[in-house]
Parts: sequence; C-alpha cells; structure tokens
Amino acid sequence: MREYLLVFLVAAAVTYLLTVIAREIALRTGAVARVRDRDVHDEPIPYMGGLAMLGGLVAAYLVARELPFLSDAGPFVFRDAGVVLLAGALICAVGVLDDIFELDALTKLGGQLLAAGFLVAFKVQINWFTMPDGTIFSLDAAQRALLTSVLVVATINAVNFVDGLDGLAAGVVGIGASAFFLFCYTLTVLTGEPRNTTAALLSAALAGACAGFLPHNINPARLFMGDSGSMLIGLMLSASAVTLTGQLNQASFSGGAAGQASSGPGLAPMILPVLLPISILIVPLVDLVLAVVRRTAAGRSPFAPDKQHLHHRLLEIGHSQRRAVFIMWLWAALVAFGAVLASLYSGPLVLVSLAVGTVLTITLTFVVPIARRPRMLESP
Repeated sequence: MREYLLVFLVAAAVTYLLTVIAREIALRTGAVARVRDRDVHDEPIPYMGGLAMLGGLVAAYLVARELPFLSDAGPFVFRDAGVVLLAGALICAVGVLDDIFELDALTKLGGQLLAAGFLVAFKVQINWFTMPDGTIFSLDAAQRALLTSVLVVATINAVNFVDGLDGLAAGVVGIGASAFFLFCYTLTVLTGEPRNTTAALLSAALAGACAGFLPHNINPARLFMGDSGSMLIGLMLSASAVTLTGQLNQASFSGGAAGQASSGPGLAPMILPVLLPISILIVPLVDLVLAVVRRTAAGRSPFAPDKQHLHHRLLEIGHSQRRAVFIMWLWAALVAFGAVLASLYSGPLVLVSLAVGTVLTITLTFVVPIARRPRMLESP
C-alpha cells in the first residue's frame, strides 16, 4: 500500500509542476478556450492540461518500476501498463491537435478507435467475465475487440461530455480512480491474489494525476485539461479496468470466491469486468445518453454542443459553480464507492451506509438551493 501511495504522490507532484509548462505551451500555440454561449467561463482560458497529466502518469510509471514491491510483479504488469500509457500518449496527441485546430467529431472518434485498437492489438482487452452463477464466460477474439473498444470509446466520450465546469472532470475521474484502486486492492486481499497489479498501479497513478491538476483547474481555473486531458483520463480509467481480466485468476471468481472471503455473497461476479467501470462513471455516462437522446430528438447531430448538461441544470436551480461541482463529485463518489462496497461486502451496514449517503446527496442537491433562495432574494 505504501508504494501505491508513493505512486499517487509522484503523479500528483509532477502533474502539478508540469501544468505551468503546459499553460505556456498552450499560450504560445494559441490553444485557448474562447468564450462561447454554452460556456460558463467569461474569459479565455488556456488548454493542454492533458500534457501535464500525461507527464505525471509517465513519471509515476517510471518510479514504480524501481520500487521493491512493484518491481517484483509479474512480467505482464509493467508491460500492460506501458501499453496503456502509449495508447494514452496517442489519444493525448489527438487531443492536443484538437485543442489547437479544433478537429471535427468524426476525426476525434477515429483517434479514439485507433487508441482502442492499439490496446486490443497488444492484448490489453477484456478476456472473460463471470456470470452470476459463478461460471466463467470466455470471449473469442472478435468479442474481446468489440467489447473492449466499446467500453474504452464510451468512457472517453463520457468524460469529455462531463468536462464543462472548472474541476468537474478531474474530480469525477479522480474519485472513480480512487474507488477503483480500492476495489482492485481489496479484491486481491480477499481472493489471495498478488497485490501488485496493473489495474491498481494505473488507478493510483491516475488518481494522483487528477489530484495534481485540480489546484490549477478548480474555479476560477487557470488552465483547462482540454480534449488532450479528458480523452487521456477517460482512456486510462477504462483501460485500467480492462487489465483486470487479463491478470487475475479466473478461479478466484468462480463459485463466488471473493464473496466467501467477504462478509457476505457480494456482487463481484456480476460487476466484473464491465459493470464496475460503467458504474464508476455513471454520472457522465447518464449525461452522455441524455445528450444524445435530446439532440437526436431535436433533429440535430448527437455531437452538436448545447447548454443542457447536468452541470448546467445544477447552475439553473441555484447552485454556484463550485457548489455544482461539489454536488457532482458527491454523486460520483456515492455511485463509485457504493458500487465497490456492494461488490465486495453485504449486510445491513452496507445498506444503511448507502441509504445515508443517498439521502445526504439528494438533500444537498435539491434542498440547499431552495433553502438559500429567500435570503438571496432579500439581499440588496
């Protein structure tokens, strides 16, 4: 655990320091977010925060290779992590071009599919998943490629869609990565598997990169991550989930081995390996689905931008920018950590914890703006 904490801190520190360089590059290349009708910022802000985040991820990877515990990992741990980082560099490069030249949606989609195809070509893909009855369902080559590509591309676009307020995307993904690290580490403890896994390494580094970027990105932001950052962290989160099925022993999940080690049957067999990353990103994924339905019903392209995302609606009901971001973080944390808790444990305590978290989050979302409105109207 201490080495994973060091990986987190290295990624955070390097990302924090490199944001200054990324900002300067953005200003020199003209990669600046102009003020548009659908935006909530009122002055141009530089892009390219993804470059700093990529630097933090690479630094964490290089340090991890020298740490005693992690360096003793199996041969595929750092090999798979290196493949994911190369795919991340590829999608980050596509994002940099978009930050500078504003690529069209189909070109960006092509870059996303290319990065997903790179993962599949180097065998970083979903190999199997466990049925509710504990049986293992193995995928053939075509199914692996299709399922992996859909998961990666959907996650990338979900993160891209939620990147609409200062600190929102970095916070949501940082929370998701932290929850996924907790899941990976706890799962290996419960099943007796080696604790040095690619999924835990990548999620710890990703959480650190998001934490290091947030001080520069929280409202009022001095730097945006841009598509170079949103697509990068979306790929890193989905790819870290994908690596689980390539390195954990299938026998650990058959017959509910994980559940037997926990305080109850658990839901791990039903959640791995696809449903957990989806649940972690349920907030941006719901936003993505609603946006596609809304725009298609209006006869517009599903990629056409608008100002009706979930974070825009929070602003409309009376939340400030910072409070709207905090509310979105709360929902992300509730779903992500709730999914992890429910997948590994069961019992009354789990249900009570989830119920209390849900009531608290709903109250802060809908009651606080109403309670504050009269005082705001009475102010001069």
